[in-house]
Formats: sequence, C-alpha cells, structure tokens
Amino acid sequence: MATPANLSHPSRADLTLTAVLFALSDPERLAIVRQLRSGPLDMADCSLSIPDMPKSTKSHLMKVLREAGVIRNEANGRGRRLTLRSEDLDARFPGLLGAILDAPAS
Repeated sequence: MATPANLSHPSRADLTLTAVLFALSDPERLAIVRQLRSGPLDMADCSLSIPDMPKSTKSHLMKVLREAGVIRNEANGRGRRLTLRSEDLDARFPGLLGAILDAPAS
C-alpha cells in the first residue's frame, strides 16, 4: 500500500499508450516532462508557465504523470524528487517519448 512518502507507480508492463498520451496532452504536464528530460529535479524546482499556480494544481499535474508511468515521484528528505521514466517508456513504446519531446512547442 502506498503512503504519502511512498507513492505507487505502475510497473513497466502496466504502462498503457492511452494513459501516457493523455498525460502528455496537457501543456503544463508536457513542460514538466521536458524539464525532466535533462535529469531529475526536486518538485519545488519545477517551473510552470503560471508561477502562482496553486500547490494543489501542481500536485495534480504530478499525480497524472506518475499514475500514467511517465515520471517517478519519490520522497527526498522533506521534498519530492521527480525522475522521467524514459527507459521504461522507450522499452514499452520505442521512439514515442523522443518524438513527443522533440516536436516543436506550440
């Protein structure tokens, strides 16, 4: 069972194309994933296009990405550490993540 410190993440085999595409369809969530492409970040360091976005909204964005299997969200001291699950996504859907992240931002 997942606790607030230990959130559940889907296994590689449980990743679905529809969930991944849905998670990446939102501009804010896609911006977060683009930031994570260069390496893990503390959740507090992820910048959003709306700086005064409520914490609850930011948390929801992370939840959708985590539940789709796009990111790993793990406890790191008093904060949270976000990591892009690129190896899992590339193994399950070869080339998909790169194609989406390399596409020009609209």
